Amino acid sequence: MTLPAPPRRVSAGATVSQTLTLAWRSLVQIKHNPWELLDLSIQPIMFLLLFTYVFGGAISGSTGDYLQFALPGLLVQNALFYTLSTAIGLNTDISKGVFDRLRSLPIARSAPLAGRIIADTFKQVWAFALLVGFGMVLGFRVTTGVAGLLGALALLVVVALAMSWMSVLIGLKASNPEKVQMFSFSVMMPLTFTSSALVDPATFPGWLATWAKVNPVTHLSDAIRGLLIGGSVAGPALISLLWAAGFMVVFAPLAIRVFRRHV
Repeated sequence: MTLPAPPRRVSAGATVSQTLTLAWRSLVQIKHNPWELLDLSIQPIMFLLLFTYVFGGAISGSTGDYLQFALPGLLVQNALFYTLSTAIGLNTDISKGVFDRLRSLPIARSAPLAGRIIADTFKQVWAFALLVGFGMVLGFRVTTGVAGLLGALALLVVVALAMSWMSVLIGLKASNPEKVQMFSFSVMMPLTFTSSALVDPATFPGWLATWAKVNPVTHLSDAIRGLLIGGSVAGPALISLLWAAGFMVVFAPLAIRVFRRHV
């Protein structure tokens, strides 16, 4: 008796179900992977404490003033750094043959990637809430109300997801997770530290201040800061969304093309 061949196309309902199943798989892996829990929960708090109490007095003259300035930038830094988890997760699944097993199943080809992205969106929301909540314990105050807080979360998630396509491409092309982390950090570290995320670019040398003015992390940090504690929002937010669209246009087609080779 021969079994019927699986359907060539998967229905929309089945695609959604399979995507959510794979998203849940990515989420429940956290309890089996203490290092991911460290990256997701402990590392952001450690950065917040270190920057506030080690550099805050020297930069702003007061740890409280620096906390109010730096926490929005740390939210941006943490969100962009966490896009690396998408790349590392995809690369690990490829290295361990998970994609080979998924390829043999009658599931939507987009489900593994979409499931990973949905799971990482939930992780971004958790990290945002954790960092803001712990910051408020230390003395940070959202002065723009709930609307500003939700606006900051929405903008941060949208831009981080758009920029994650660059990480996805790196994760699909790299030969192992260690190379993903090394290459990605060499991109993310300069972007975040040469911006207004943690210090005022007015203190930079002239050539570096010029770069900071066009750095996408600067515009995103300024927009998040404006949404949380007041200040200019429309201009930085618009530029951030334009940068996000640019990352999508450039990196999403390249990443999807490479992804199709694996599924």
